[in-house]
Formats: sequence, structure tokens, C-alpha cells
Amino acid sequence: MAWHAALFSAQPEKFHKIYQPIDLSEISARCNLYPTLITPDNIDHHLSELAQVEFIFSTWGMFTLNEAQLDQLSHLKVIFYAAGATDYFSAPYLARGIKVVSAWRANAIPVAEFCLAQILLGCKGYFRNQREYRGPEQFHALANHHFAPGNYQEQVALIGAGAISQELQKLLRSFYLDVIVIPSRPENRTLSLEDAFASAWVISNHLPNREDNIGVLNGDLFCRMRQGAVFINTGRGRQVNESELIQVLKERPDLTVLLDVTKPEPPEAGSALYTLPNVQLTSHIAGALNNETRRLVNYIMNEFQLWLEGKPLLCDITDGM
Repeated sequence: MAWHAALFSAQPEKFHKIYQPIDLSEISARCNLYPTLITPDNIDHHLSELAQVEFIFSTWGMFTLNEAQLDQLSHLKVIFYAAGATDYFSAPYLARGIKVVSAWRANAIPVAEFCLAQILLGCKGYFRNQREYRGPEQFHALANHHFAPGNYQEQVALIGAGAISQELQKLLRSFYLDVIVIPSRPENRTLSLEDAFASAWVISNHLPNREDNIGVLNGDLFCRMRQGAVFINTGRGRQVNESELIQVLKERPDLTVLLDVTKPEPPEAGSALYTLPNVQLTSHIAGALNNETRRLVNYIMNEFQLWLEGKPLLCDITDGM
């Protein structure tokens, strides 16, 4: 049986950074690959030629089709998405029984590695030490009265228990740290957010992108943080009440906050997040980038092979997820 596939993305430049010619050749070797990248601007022109397509290969920039367009793709079975979160486009496809396969497991790896580095440096007191060491007069004071506990028998709290948190837990097993995990749903918790923020030296946010998590990381929690403690956010910016966070940081220069995500992103011009000395911003770099995106495609190609062999998929998305 000859399978048919097409390439979809609203961001052609990003698509071609993710899918290299060797990947497209591999897809072409396994099925009939439609030669044109489908975008929101050209899809209606090409739809009549896509009626037999069973597979879509995409990445960041995948877009949702309307009902009439989906009606014309009546043979579509699977969308192979070489990136992580799919919630922004997947619902209409899942509703029609079309599988969505994501490289979410692969995208969890670089985020977990990024957080591991920040956690280890945070426990060592690197970030505060670096900002306070500004001349020879600080050297002996900082060396003789270093405030941070170090990476031994200290508590680290991971807020959320999803794929990134699970990957990070694996990495942290190599270190003598007390890692506590706070599930995203309150009914599953044995320790409250309040207690976690009050007890851990480093708190790392990995909450899922749900409506009930908007603003849950608020000023009350940040006020509870230990003297010198560190907060890391690689989850979602909207999970943090940023106005309350900023107020606490102005009152607590001892704290360190490391933000790879914000809401809005980037922060508005003039935001205190750019100027507060105890904030470090990065431009959403924790997830897969450059060479790391090769892992995303490799995961997707592995899933594609499992499908062709009639084996269970490992990374398909469900409504419950």
C-alpha cells in the first residue's frame, strides 16, 4: 500500500531548520510526499491535491484547519509534530479521531538539562555571589560568609510532575539533594505549595499549561521563600503573578529569580524584570534549539516507523493530556 504525506507549517523558515533534507528524503523513501510545504496562505490552492494524504509532518507553526478544510482531508490519520506542546492546535484533529504525535518527550530533555544546571548553580549560591562580587572589598566577605548551602543534603522543589519534571528527577538522582515533587492538582499533593516554597532552597516551576494554573504562583508564596533562595520558571509565564513577584523582589534582594518565560513574552518595555538585580531573564531558550532540534525529528521519525510497523505509539497525545 502506498502511503501519502504532506508537510505543514505557518513558519517555513523554522520548519526547514527542524526538518533537514535528509529527513525529507527519509519520509519520501517511505511514502509519497507532497512536494510543497503547506501554509495557511497556500492551503486552499493545494487542498484538492491532498485528498489522499494520511500523514502530516509539522513542527512549531502547525495550524488548525476549519471544518471544510478537514472534510477534504478525509484520509488523514496522524499528525507527526516535531516539537512539544500541541494544545494550541490539536483539539479539532483529536475530535475527529486523528492522532497527534508530539516529540514532547524529546523536548523535555533540554529543558530538564537547563534546569539542572540552574539548580546546581542555585544551590551553590552562584547567581547572588556573582551579582554581589563587584570589587576586591567584597571578596573576603563573600568567601568567609557564603550564604548558600551547596549541593549536598539540600531541598529542591519541583512544582508539577509532568514529562519535564520526570526527566529532571532522573538527572537529579546523581546528586545528594532532597528532591520533592508537588503535583499540579491540589488533591494529589502531600505537601502544599506554601510548605514547598517555605522549605526548599530552589523551587523550579513545571506546571502544565492549564487555565486553573494561571497566577497560582503568587506573592504570598514568594514571600515565604527562605533567605537567599532561588526560583526558576521554565514553565509558563502566566502561571506567575508577575506584579506580585516584582513587589517581593524589590523588598527581598536576597532572593534570586531565573525566568526563561514571562507573560507577556518578552516583558513590556520598562518592566522591572529587566532592571531588578535579582532577576535573570533568558529569551525562552530552555527548550530544544539549534543542534538539539535533531532530537525532536529523530523522535518523530521513530514514531513514524512504529506506525508503519503497526506497533503502539509512544508519544501520541490524548484529550486527557
